[in-house]
Amino acid sequence: MTVEQLPTSVPLETQIWEWQGHQIQYASVGTGQPLVLIHGFGASIGHWRKNIPVLAAAGYQVFALDLLGFGGSAKPALEYTLDVWVELIRDFWVAKIQRPAVFVGNSIGGLICLMILAEHPEIAAGGVLLNSAGGLNHRPDELNLPLRFVMGSFAKLVSSKTLGPWLFNRVRQKARIRGSLKQVYKNPEAITDELVDLLHAPSCDPGAQAVFASILTAPAGPRPTELLPRIQVPLLVLWGEADPWTPIAGAQVYQQMTETHDVQFVGIPNTGHCPHDERPEVVNPLILNWLKKIEH
Repeated sequence: MTVEQLPTSVPLETQIWEWQGHQIQYASVGTGQPLVLIHGFGASIGHWRKNIPVLAAAGYQVFALDLLGFGGSAKPALEYTLDVWVELIRDFWVAKIQRPAVFVGNSIGGLICLMILAEHPEIAAGGVLLNSAGGLNHRPDELNLPLRFVMGSFAKLVSSKTLGPWLFNRVRQKARIRGSLKQVYKNPEAITDELVDLLHAPSCDPGAQAVFASILTAPAGPRPTELLPRIQVPLLVLWGEADPWTPIAGAQVYQQMTETHDVQFVGIPNTGHCPHDERPEVVNPLILNWLKKIEH
């Protein structure tokens, strides 16, 4: 069966796993080499709906989970950091997988992948990064003074007990979600009602506003340049070249490694921040072809 003949949708059943007293929603589809899909900020398992059935049908066991604070997982009031999610995923691997897996992540999910590969190499067989974030938040030294002031003021407003809920309710309106997607997706046909709904629904859950505020004020976490020298497994780096959030210029560190390390870099023209969802017909074959190479 060729990639073009693989199914593009199957019923996706989710399950619940309890972690440190919190319910975590996850899905497991297929059999074979394990792949673990890690979504980005504000997303969930559903953001992989165009990838999971294709990867599973190609002979892989695909795991996807909603990070704590997102999707159908619990949204407790706590200090959210990248370290919390790395611990969650490592514990999930111990509980459900127990074989070296390929970790696949978009945006902050990509940075989480890098941390897993660097800090827990014993559980990893490889990594796939899709427009990987450089940090959980913008670092102050990366912003000019006016923008630093704006971002700082916004974070304070969102964290306010009085103004925070009001501001969050405005941010999470479907029209605003659609407007944000138009900024970061170059293919307007990919911005569907289904996509808007899957991003909007979890924001209506109790605790969602507190999660949003916590993440906006959380530490940025390690830089990719700090993590990459510690990674010993193969990497596939895919980058939507028209992404305003993580511009292609930030991918130079990965491009420079292709000559000295087991790193393959592919830029995807006319594509934004979420290439797996925007151009699955391009991304799925790239991932499957790379997986075949690293298996031999």
